[in-house]
Amino acid sequence: MAPAPAVGEDDDDDALEPPAGARPFWSGTISFGLVSIPVDLLAASRPARVALRMLAPDGAPLRREYYCPEHGRALEDEELVRGRTLPGGEVVVVTDEELEALAPERSRDIDLRRFVPRAELDPLLFDRGYLLGPSGESTKAYRLLAATMERTGQAGLATFVMRGKEYLVAILADGGRLRAETLRFADEVRAPEDVGLPAPPERVDPAVRDGLAAALDALEGDEVPLDLLRDPHAGRLLALAEAKRAKGEGVVEVEAEEAPGVPAPEGVDLMAKISASLAQERPRPATRRAKTKRELLERARALGVRGRSAMTKDELERAVERAGG
Repeated sequence: MAPAPAVGEDDDDDALEPPAGARPFWSGTISFGLVSIPVDLLAASRPARVALRMLAPDGAPLRREYYCPEHGRALEDEELVRGRTLPGGEVVVVTDEELEALAPERSRDIDLRRFVPRAELDPLLFDRGYLLGPSGESTKAYRLLAATMERTGQAGLATFVMRGKEYLVAILADGGRLRAETLRFADEVRAPEDVGLPAPPERVDPAVRDGLAAALDALEGDEVPLDLLRDPHAGRLLALAEAKRAKGEGVVEVEAEEAPGVPAPEGVDLMAKISASLAQERPRPATRRAKTKRELLERARALGVRGRSAMTKDELERAVERAGG
């Protein structure tokens, strides 16, 4: 049987992937010294708004399956196992229990380890961006930290635990607001020498230098043009689909998928939307809660819940409830 994907390879359950909506998907506290600042983590980007679905010739939506070529059949979720590929090419199976034992201790702290000059952070280290919003009624400490970091040009290096995985992040301040960038580790970034880039020349021809300076001056501007930040292909693709729908060409009926959230429109007060949404929530009916995480893991395993070993107890409870347990 072909091994399941190695941990971190095509394993969506381990990714730090937030919902598309405006609600915070993680809440915690920035902590350093005697300072504690409650914050909410929100998605700073939206999923692609123009996406293509894979369909059968008759228009039926398709789903991805893991196929075992050795046994000639698709595997059910409960049959999948994960493995780690070693440098020599061998794949070692890792159980859910072993992954659980390796998981970092659950925490709601963004542990700010050090402040460094922002210019010292190589952009190649940045992986994915998030917004950090103030949590709670008092925002004085949040605003003070953002203003101080922005004035001094400092960035914070911090770690925090999310869904059973520890992340290294850079905390940055812009316009009086904080944001976080998850960082790649050093061994994930290639040096120029690794990809064969030549060393800078010791001497540059003055004519070439002057010609390049003139070309740069011709394209110089005071701000980033907004039209360059728009995806032209997405616009053309959407226009094509809408034109075909208007003509009744190639339109198929598919069951609508439930979206985890709707991005807030431009110009809307994000925090006001969050507060209004939370105020409308109703408490769920009381249900029996499992006493231990072990009991929840057993239930999740019986229900075929994927990624259970990386979940916190609260996340396990929700996953078991969704799976009908």
